[in-house]
Amino acid sequence: MTIPTVEITGVPDPLPVAVLDVREDDEWAAGHIEGATHIPLQQLPARLGDLPEGQTLVVCKVGGRSAQAVNYLAQQGYEVVNLAGGMLDWAAAGRPMVSETGAEAYVL
Repeated sequence: MTIPTVEITGVPDPLPVAVLDVREDDEWAAGHIEGATHIPLQQLPARLGDLPEGQTLVVCKVGGRSAQAVNYLAQQGYEVVNLAGGMLDWAAAGRPMVSETGAEAYVL
């Protein structure tokens, strides 16, 4: 199965789709896309009911965990796409992020 993937240059700004962040809690707290839904990869099977509706961009730090999530979610019938390069490419492209700590957002 081919994993649907998009490069940061192919992601519109502002985002017209929901975002699912599958990184761990400390990574999320350091910096994430505002409005994203946070479900760590290992919790995904138990939290399908918490997923955003409609097409969803799935992100992690570099794209590996999000690719696993997209593979799994696509098999469950969800319309998902992986962000190649993940949050590192998001930050490098100067896209906005927020943190949970009050400090400047960064990718952990």
